[in-house]
Amino acid sequence: MIFKVTYQVTKTRNPKREDTQALYVEAESAVAARKLVEENTPYNIEFVQPVEGKHLAYEQKNPDFKLTEF
Repeated sequence: MIFKVTYQVTKTRNPKREDTQALYVEAESAVAARKLVEENTPYNIEFVQPVEGKHLAYEQKNPDFKLTEF
Protein backbone atom coordinates (compact mmCIF):
# COMPACT_ATOMS: atom_id res chain seq x y z
CA MET A 1 0.00 0.00 0.00
CA ILE A 2 1.14 3.55 -0.65
CA PHE A 3 1.23 6.10 2.17
CA LYS A 4 1.52 9.87 2.05
CA VAL A 5 3.79 11.11 4.83
CA THR A 6 3.60 14.81 5.66
CA TYR A 7 6.56 16.19 7.52
CA GLN A 8 8.70 19.14 8.56
CA VAL A 9 12.31 19.10 7.39
CA THR A 10 13.70 19.75 10.87
CA LYS A 11 12.76 18.68 14.37
CA THR A 12 14.26 21.76 16.01
CA ARG A 13 11.74 24.37 14.77
CA ASN A 14 8.05 24.64 15.51
CA PRO A 15 5.94 23.20 12.70
CA LYS A 16 4.40 25.67 10.24
CA ARG A 17 1.75 24.70 7.75
CA GLU A 18 3.55 26.64 5.03
CA ASP A 19 6.69 24.52 5.50
CA THR A 20 4.94 21.14 5.47
CA GLN A 21 6.21 18.80 2.79
CA ALA A 22 5.11 15.35 1.66
CA LEU A 23 6.65 12.16 0.43
CA TYR A 24 5.11 8.90 -0.71
CA VAL A 25 6.32 5.53 0.49
CA GLU A 26 5.21 1.96 -0.11
CA ALA A 27 4.82 -0.14 3.04
CA GLU A 28 2.63 -2.82 4.58
CA SER A 29 1.08 -0.52 7.19
CA ALA A 30 1.10 3.06 8.47
CA VAL A 31 3.34 1.96 11.34
CA ALA A 32 5.85 0.42 8.91
CA ALA A 33 5.77 3.57 6.75
CA ARG A 34 6.43 5.79 9.78
CA LYS A 35 9.29 3.52 10.88
CA LEU A 36 10.89 3.63 7.41
CA VAL A 37 10.85 7.42 7.34
CA GLU A 38 12.03 7.79 10.95
CA GLU A 39 14.96 5.43 10.42
CA ASN A 40 16.12 6.97 7.15
CA THR A 41 15.52 10.72 7.54
CA PRO A 42 15.87 13.49 10.13
CA TYR A 43 12.29 14.65 9.41
CA ASN A 44 9.62 15.55 11.96
CA ILE A 45 6.69 13.41 10.82
CA GLU A 46 3.29 15.06 11.17
CA PHE A 47 0.88 12.57 9.61
CA VAL A 48 0.87 9.22 7.79
CA GLN A 49 -2.12 8.66 5.52
CA PRO A 50 -2.98 5.69 3.27
CA VAL A 51 -3.54 6.66 -0.35
CA GLU A 52 -5.58 4.38 -2.62
CA GLY A 53 -8.22 4.37 -5.32
CA LYS A 54 -9.33 7.76 -6.63
CA HIS A 55 -7.20 9.56 -4.06
CA LEU A 56 -4.09 7.78 -5.38
CA ALA A 57 -5.05 8.59 -8.98
CA TYR A 58 -5.41 12.25 -8.03
CA GLU A 59 -2.05 12.33 -6.23
CA GLN A 60 -0.33 10.65 -9.20
CA LYS A 61 -1.43 13.51 -11.47
CA ASN A 62 0.75 15.88 -9.43
CA PRO A 63 4.11 16.36 -11.20
CA ASP A 64 5.88 16.10 -7.82
CA PHE A 65 4.48 12.60 -7.16
CA LYS A 66 7.32 10.12 -6.72
CA LEU A 67 7.62 7.03 -4.55
CA THR A 68 10.51 7.39 -2.12
CA GLU A 69 12.65 4.30 -1.72
CA PHE A 70 14.92 3.71 1.25
